[in-house]
Amino acid sequence: MKSNVLEELYLKYHKEVYLYLYSLCRQRETAEDICQDTFVKAMLSLTDKHENFRAWLYTVARNLYFNHSRLSGRETDIDDNDDMPIEDDTLDNMITGEKHRLLYRSMQKLSPQKREVLTLQYWGGLSQKEIAAVMHITCENVRVLGYRAKKDLKRILEENNYEIF
Repeated sequence: MKSNVLEELYLKYHKEVYLYLYSLCRQRETAEDICQDTFVKAMLSLTDKHENFRAWLYTVARNLYFNHSRLSGRETDIDDNDDMPIEDDTLDNMITGEKHRLLYRSMQKLSPQKREVLTLQYWGGLSQKEIAAVMHITCENVRVLGYRAKKDLKRILEENNYEIF
């Protein structure tokens, strides 16, 4: 892959891949390391003929996250992240506006799988088909998880008297 193409990919997708990884691990240093590894892997193995760089980057990032979790001695599933501490200042610096912060904090109360679907869909901008490929589930599962996640999120926002829309 040509270095200018990789540089363009990095500039275009670094922030969103980092946010995605941070939403999975909730640790700034870990998310930064895995994000760097994602782009190193892109530099080493992605060909110019690849059709969907973005979805491929998310898939690589997700796989590297699970590899990291397994190698660090934390056999983990996406559902194991519920008890992990949140470094609020990291995302507060990256997500602007009080409404976005309230929305993000409310999303943390969703199940990890629902949270991941919404993160990929709204912050990552991926289609249902791309999310299905990244998460290794069917498009129908993505649709159902997305619907249920939005329903749960609305309930959470209402319970906390948050008006963001």
